[in-house]
Amino acid sequence: MRNSTRSAVDPFIVMDVMQAATAAEAEGRHIIHMEVGQPSTGAPKAAAEALTKAMQDGPLGYTVALGLPALRARIAQMYGEWYNVDLDPARVVITPGSSGGFLLAFTALFDTGDRVGIGAPGYPSYRQILSALGMQPVDLPAAPENRYQPVAADFADENLRGLLVASPANPSGTMLDRPALSALTDACAANDMSFISDEIYHGIEYDKKAVTALEVTDDCYVINSFSKYFSMTGWRIGWMVVPDDQVRVVERIAQNMFICAPHASQIAALAAMDCDDELQANLAVYRRNRDLVIDGLKEAGFTDIAPPDGAFYVYADVSRFTDDSRAFAAEILDKAGVAVTPGLDFDPVRGHKTLRFSYARSTADMEEGIARLKAFMAAR
Repeated sequence: MRNSTRSAVDPFIVMDVMQAATAAEAEGRHIIHMEVGQPSTGAPKAAAEALTKAMQDGPLGYTVALGLPALRARIAQMYGEWYNVDLDPARVVITPGSSGGFLLAFTALFDTGDRVGIGAPGYPSYRQILSALGMQPVDLPAAPENRYQPVAADFADENLRGLLVASPANPSGTMLDRPALSALTDACAANDMSFISDEIYHGIEYDKKAVTALEVTDDCYVINSFSKYFSMTGWRIGWMVVPDDQVRVVERIAQNMFICAPHASQIAALAAMDCDDELQANLAVYRRNRDLVIDGLKEAGFTDIAPPDGAFYVYADVSRFTDDSRAFAAEILDKAGVAVTPGLDFDPVRGHKTLRFSYARSTADMEEGIARLKAFMAAR
């Protein structure tokens, strides 16, 4: 059977690593998972309880394409609580995870062949979704001195139709402050470029609060999810905030692409938003893990890192040890029993010299993982 050219996307390497780690576990090995960005905790208790009650009360079905009004209103309320942003709930669109948000945003904003800038290193699915939709992702190599975040000079001559940034970023965990965000949104406005802000790791910050793009402009798309801070990866539920004149545009596409986000997940997400004590306890674990992993990696010899402001990753330059990060990650899995992600997932040009370490799992797992990495590096 003939395949489309748009189907020729690259694999998501971290999923291949996870598959190899799972195969090793099936053989009886104990693997420490530092490859995947998935919280080890489940959804907040009240989320499951709310869904149980809703299922007992009656059948679940389609919702309107934009999502449950109560959930949209609660998300808008959160922007006031977290950022002092007065947000109209009508601008909130509930999506099937952030991935659904990217599909909607790219489809709404760009045409076939349009060039869209993405920071490198960056989340690999940006590139693959754009390619699958017939658009042209343009990697913008972000400099270490800019903490692996793009700046306006990186795309001054690229003739882009849009720019996508993430703060806190995957894989670096670095954040854009208000002046940096303003400079990017101003440059986009001056060049008639759409601006998309991926804020999926908001809530997982350590020394200062992340800045939402909505603090500096309303002329943007903001994409977020319940997967990370709210610990609901498998529920596939997220949201977007779009300008007033974009709501109906996105709604029409969502009606046809998805009908709606899962009703069950919307109910659970609404309850999860009021579970502050449980969610802050999860954050305390990430904070402990961050300090433990940064110190441990340095002791193991991984000294060239971008200290993360948020998320739950450490991105390390390993060029002292290898110029083949994929082979190096396979060696670490085989000999140390620790799964880590090659940087090629995030930066096709420079990623052969980098690794990403996730510290989203339990502190006990992180302690064991660091001990194994130290032993591996000492024996290498």
